[in-house]
Amino acid sequence: MYFNHKMFWRAEYLALIRSPFRLRRWCYVLVFSGLFVLFLLIVLIGRGLDQLLFGRFRRQAVNNPVFIIAPPRSGTTLLQKLLSLDEQRFVHLKMYQTIFPAVCYQRLCSLLVWLDGRLGSPCHKLLGWCEKKWFGGWDDLHKMRLNQPEEDDALFLYAFPIGGHLSVVSFINELWEAGFPDSLQLSKRRRLMRYYRSCLQRHLYANGPNKTLLSKATQSSGSVEGLLEEFPDATFITIVRDPYRSVASHVSLFVPVWQAHSPDIVRNGPVAKAYARLAVEWYKHLFAFRNQVNPQRYYCIDYRNLARNPRETIERLYHHLGWSITDGYRAKLEAATQRQREFKSKHEYTLEEFGLSREWIRQELAEVIDAYKLDSEIRHQSKSPALK
Repeated sequence: MYFNHKMFWRAEYLALIRSPFRLRRWCYVLVFSGLFVLFLLIVLIGRGLDQLLFGRFRRQAVNNPVFIIAPPRSGTTLLQKLLSLDEQRFVHLKMYQTIFPAVCYQRLCSLLVWLDGRLGSPCHKLLGWCEKKWFGGWDDLHKMRLNQPEEDDALFLYAFPIGGHLSVVSFINELWEAGFPDSLQLSKRRRLMRYYRSCLQRHLYANGPNKTLLSKATQSSGSVEGLLEEFPDATFITIVRDPYRSVASHVSLFVPVWQAHSPDIVRNGPVAKAYARLAVEWYKHLFAFRNQVNPQRYYCIDYRNLARNPRETIERLYHHLGWSITDGYRAKLEAATQRQREFKSKHEYTLEEFGLSREWIRQELAEVIDAYKLDSEIRHQSKSPALK
C-alpha cells in the first residue's frame, strides 16, 4: 500500500513546530494524527486479510470507469446522486465504503446489517441518531450519511496526499502536492494511482463486478493527469460553475476547522487566500485537461443548466456518451428534478469576507470565465447545450 510518509512527517513538523505554540492546536493535530494512524492500521489489516481471503479481487477489471471531477461547491454531489440512480449501469462508493476500503470489512458490514434487520434494526435506528449528531450541522453545506453516495477522497486520505489534511495543518503552499498530486514525482504519482486502482478493484469485486465504477472526487481536480494515465479508457465528467460563488463557498467550508484549532487564523488572512489559490489552480488545471482527453470520453456540464433542469442535463450527457436511458431511470430523474426545483441553498458567502475580490478572480480565470460565459445570466437548457 502506498503511503507518503515524508509528506506526513513534514505536515506534522509544520503543524507542531513551525507554527506558534498553541495548546489547542497541538491537541487537535495530535488527536487527528492519532485517529489517522489508527484507521490506517485498521485498513492495512483489512487489505492484508483481503489478500488471504479474497485474492481473486486482484483479477477484477476496472473497465471504463466514470470520474466526476470539479472544484468543490460546483454541484458534484448533485450529479453523483443523479447518476447513482442508474443502478443497472453504475456501482458507486458509499461513505462507509470509503472509510473501510477492504472487501472483508464490507462483507462484515453486510452481515451485520442483515443480523440487525433480523432483530428489528435497533442498530440502524441508533446509527441514524448518531449520524444526525455527527453530521447534521453540515446538512446545509454537504449532507453526509454513512450509507449514502460519497466522494472517494477518503481513499486518498490513507495514502496521505489529499487536500483534506490541509484543513488541520493549514500550510497549503508548503504542502502543495497534497492538493495537487499531479505535481508529485512521476514514480510517486504512479504508485499512488496503482494503490487507488487496487481500492477500486476491491470495491467492484465486493459490490458489482460487472458494473461501471462511478467515482466522485472534488480533490481529484489536482490529479486528473494521473487518473488518465492509469485509466486511459475512463470517462471524465466535469462541472463548471461561476468561480465568484464557488471559490468563496469552498474557502468557507474550512473556516470552522481553522478557527476551532487556531482562533488566531482570521477569515480574510493568508490561509484563506492560499485555499482560494488552490481552488483557482484547480479551475485552470481542469480547463487545460479538456484538451488531453478523447472528446468522446469527456463532458463538461454548466452548473446553471444542472441546477435548472437536472433531467434534461443528464439526458444530454447520456446522448453525448452514447448511453441509453431506461424508463425506470428516466422516472427517477423526473422525480429528482422536481425535488431540485424546490431546493434552496442556505450556504451563501462573498469573496470579500475572505479578503478576496471579483477582480482577482477575473484576472486569474479570465480564460475560463469567457470560454463558458460565466458572467452571463442563467441560460435555458434547451437553448444552450452543455459546453464541451
